[in-house]
Amino acid sequence: MEQLSRETIKKLLEAQKNEITEYFIYRKIADRQKNKSNREILLKIAEEEKSHYDYFKEKSEQEVKPKRWTIFKFYWIIRILGITFGLKLMEKGEDTAQLAYEKLSGILPDIGPIISDEEKHEQELLKMIREERLDYVDSIVLGLNDALVELTGALAGLSLALQNTRLIAMVGLVTGIAAALSMASSEYLSKKSEPHDNKPVKSAIYTGFAYLFTVIILILPFLLISNYIIALIITIAAAILIIMGFNYYTSIAKDVPFKKNFLEMAAISLGVSVISFGIGYLIRSVFGVEV
Repeated sequence: MEQLSRETIKKLLEAQKNEITEYFIYRKIADRQKNKSNREILLKIAEEEKSHYDYFKEKSEQEVKPKRWTIFKFYWIIRILGITFGLKLMEKGEDTAQLAYEKLSGILPDIGPIISDEEKHEQELLKMIREERLDYVDSIVLGLNDALVELTGALAGLSLALQNTRLIAMVGLVTGIAAALSMASSEYLSKKSEPHDNKPVKSAIYTGFAYLFTVIILILPFLLISNYIIALIITIAAAILIIMGFNYYTSIAKDVPFKKNFLEMAAISLGVSVISFGIGYLIRSVFGVEV
């Protein structure tokens, strides 16, 4: 084999490091899988990554260590946010690796099978993934959407009407808890009426907890800050961050557009808040409320 340039060796070592890192990630994920089919596919992909590492090692004639931080990071991303999100996020790195390998194909003609393996990984993973939390994304969306729209609107209106953070928090919390229970009940009845849905209780729980989680986050600023305007601004910022975070999660896990869904949810939530703020001002003026 002809002498490889220093730049090529550098690219080979980086490829080696990526492959051995992904080998360990897939192995750690596989060890936690209860589903036998999922575990076998993950182990198969792990062994492919190891064979890629061995190929690059043969070319570079050097050993490299895996990226410990990357292993740690993806392990916990998957533990916290689920295997679907974690693997799809990691597969975005596979796209980058594939482009890098295609650049090496002029120097290493026998790299073709590795490029083919990289192309297959995402499809195999998509076919194998079956995660309960994704079956209830619609229920979570329902709870989040309603809480974000209703409670940001209610808190905006209450802020100008009451102008007292403790009172706003108290009324908002009572309203939010009642609404969470109402939404959970409605989701249960809705799912129970569907002939092919045999888990209405779980759907209701996901909806209720998503609503309640959002309520707590949105009300916290009013419990921690005495200035109602500052508290309201932080609440609206928190609502936008929740919308952004959830839409990013679903865009990765379910391959839906991020920007369109984020802007739509944010516009609705902010629009309702502005209208409610105006209504709060009107009510305070008309009824002469002084707290």
